[in-house]
Amino acid sequence: MRLYLTLNLHGATMLILLAFIIVFHITSAALLFISTIDNAWWVGKDFSTDVWKVCINITNCTVIDENNSEYQSVQAVQATMILSTILCCAAFLVFILQLFRLKQGERFVLTSTIQLLSCLCVMIAASIYTNRHEDLHKSSGYVFDISSGQYGYSFILAWIAFAFTLISGIMYLVLRKRK
Repeated sequence: MRLYLTLNLHGATMLILLAFIIVFHITSAALLFISTIDNAWWVGKDFSTDVWKVCINITNCTVIDENNSEYQSVQAVQATMILSTILCCAAFLVFILQLFRLKQGERFVLTSTIQLLSCLCVMIAASIYTNRHEDLHKSSGYVFDISSGQYGYSFILAWIAFAFTLISGIMYLVLRKRK
């Protein structure tokens, strides 16, 4: 009876841990989608920008294109944010497949690797934007005071997504040892 209770308690703990990891991973993916899509990487009183466009008074938006002298930096941020989101979603699918297909010890190594690559990509994107945002906005063609702005919630969500993907990638490595 005692052995059964111990095994049953261990199984319940494992299910709670798996549920937590699934929720954590889905939250990471949602943060990546929001930070990649939404127009709030740099915001001010009358403007907001992201890695896709610059908006003045919310209605007058211009896409950032090759006419911008910092277009290569913007493309690097765009590409790494998109890649990070794709890798995070792929890691979740691999996690689900590995959960039922592989034996203990082999599970979740690939998932962890993919999730850590997603973490690396979002870190690269946010770092490039942090370094180049002043030059990017000065070369946008609009006249607004860059110093009157501040990092928006999409930028902050990108950094939070970095932390979440890093933590979940490490959790997958730890989880691979558990029964």
